[in-house]
Amino acid sequence: MILGVLIGIWMGAVPGLGGVLGMILLLPFTFDMEPVHAFALLLGLFAVTSTSDTIASVMLGIPGTAASQATILDGYPLAKKGQAPRAFGAAFTVSAFGGVFGAIVLAISLPIITPVITSFGSPEIFMLAILGLVMVGSLSGGSIGKGLLGALLGLLISTVGAAQTVAIYRYTFNTDYLLDTLPLIPCVLGLFAIPELMELAVKNISIARIENINTKKSRITDGIKDAFRHWWLATRCAAIGTYIGVLPGLGAAIVDWIAYGHAVQSSKDNKNFGKGDIRGVIAPEAANNATKGGALIPAVAFGIPGSLGTAILLGALLMVGLLPGPDMLTTNLHITFSMVWTLVFANILAAGLLMIWANQVAKIAFVSGHLIVPGVILFVFMGAWLGGDVAIGSWITLLVFGVLGYLMKVSGWARPPLVLGLILGTIVENRFLLSVRAHDGFSWLSKPLVLFLLGLVLVTLYFAIKGIRNKKRGTTDKDEQGEGRASNPVISSIVSIALIFVFSIASWIALDWPSEVGLFPLIIALPAILITLLTARSDWNGAQALYQLNPKATAIIREAIDKAYLTRSLIFISMLLGIILLTLLIGQKLVLPIFIYLYLTFWGSKSKVLAVTYSLISWVVLVFFYDRFINLAFYMPIIQNPLEAILPKNFPIWLLF
Repeated sequence: MILGVLIGIWMGAVPGLGGVLGMILLLPFTFDMEPVHAFALLLGLFAVTSTSDTIASVMLGIPGTAASQATILDGYPLAKKGQAPRAFGAAFTVSAFGGVFGAIVLAISLPIITPVITSFGSPEIFMLAILGLVMVGSLSGGSIGKGLLGALLGLLISTVGAAQTVAIYRYTFNTDYLLDTLPLIPCVLGLFAIPELMELAVKNISIARIENINTKKSRITDGIKDAFRHWWLATRCAAIGTYIGVLPGLGAAIVDWIAYGHAVQSSKDNKNFGKGDIRGVIAPEAANNATKGGALIPAVAFGIPGSLGTAILLGALLMVGLLPGPDMLTTNLHITFSMVWTLVFANILAAGLLMIWANQVAKIAFVSGHLIVPGVILFVFMGAWLGGDVAIGSWITLLVFGVLGYLMKVSGWARPPLVLGLILGTIVENRFLLSVRAHDGFSWLSKPLVLFLLGLVLVTLYFAIKGIRNKKRGTTDKDEQGEGRASNPVISSIVSIALIFVFSIASWIALDWPSEVGLFPLIIALPAILITLLTARSDWNGAQALYQLNPKATAIIREAIDKAYLTRSLIFISMLLGIILLTLLIGQKLVLPIFIYLYLTFWGSKSKVLAVTYSLISWVVLVFFYDRFINLAFYMPIIQNPLEAILPKNFPIWLLF
């Protein structure tokens, strides 16, 4: 278990790795183990990745795993204020609590959980997914319209690839890479990692925006006290996490957002959410760890995996000669309870270890951004490669979504709704079509649980609209901190016009498909066009207000460009594009160290000794971790075959390609 916990901490902390990869790597080692030993190793890793993923979310604004996306909204602003230790203290405390809570609920719910699982059919899961999308869209940033548009764009992008019911491919544009749905990891890393790294590089700043001398104001113990002070919020969110984790297919993809939305809407004073409110860290972190216990309930009791991680655990069950079902609750009950205790001890152990290391990790916030950017770029690019079908298209996807994420960040478009739409798109379409078919139309909308969830959707929208109106009436605060709160109407207008074009083209193409193939894209795109026109009008009014202050169009455009650091950002994007192009020629193991050397030497103005050392370390990581340990398939560059022909036959070519 301890070994699993240590590996899980590493896998969760590095963007793009995650618990699924770790479990796949460890699975072969469990073939000859006793069942309890095998699950101690696998569950030790499985339980803690959603604890250590907080490190990347808080320190870099990058989701370590899908379960830590909502933590970014307040965790990263806390790090910018130099309060990363406080964020870690609160996060690790409630993560341990949530994990233990989920394990206890797992233990007491196994005999009685059947009615809960069976009450959620396709209509209910569809409506729950819609609730998550609306909650995130309405609570992210200062514009409900832009939040909902982000969710709709994510849903539209999720339709790329094969249709749900008919062998027809959508929006592939004759590109083989798009025949399957776009992989999630390159999209998420592009949206969040590239813009944050670009900011550090372009502005030449550290993560923290205050001097290091102020770190004494933030301690691990402050976060622990925060967790105990908000114990009732943590308990409620842990309960939310446990029971949403029970539902197959949703789990970590939605639970942190629902918990975050619950924290915002249940709080009387929510004006600081998105700007560094500790409750915005406590809520999702308590929920995502509790999900693990909930996800094991259908897996162990019914053989229904709620996620890829629990599917791997089911495979391990079968390999050691156990069958999920009634036997796990009777004759093999001792093994089931060993799983419960593993979850309990693994969460406590991981939280304790991370508490010890947190102060050292938090010091990264005050390190020069130029020293952080190259190393993180390496892990981001390799994470995208690893999580994106090991094809050059994954890096292109990473860069495209990086540009999109940058434009959204600087112009006030919240990115979380887009990610959640992308995650839930397949589930939403699948459950929608199943519901319509099973009930011969839309009679399923009258089901009691569906009506209850629909009521929650409407209540969420009502309170979100009311809250935003009250803020606009009651304050003149121009603070642009927080996700989706930036103000740059010129660039936002460009984004709006581009979205009108995208949704219009998507609608036009969908009209040529059979109704069951084109129905879902049309349901997304047609309302999105109307909402985009409204946001474009709002952006135009904002641009006109600027024009009244300074009636020179060129001056307004220049100010918008300078505010977004557009010129230097384009140079940085060009450098990342250069990584992709040079990879085609000489491969990743050479390109990434070369990029690091050139970045540190010319962009960061660091010494050549430091640049060479940094580059060599990155090369070692690429060769001995990603290649030798993970056994990752690297891209075969143009020069590989000619070079192999002239090198000695016993030369280890894997050192270069």
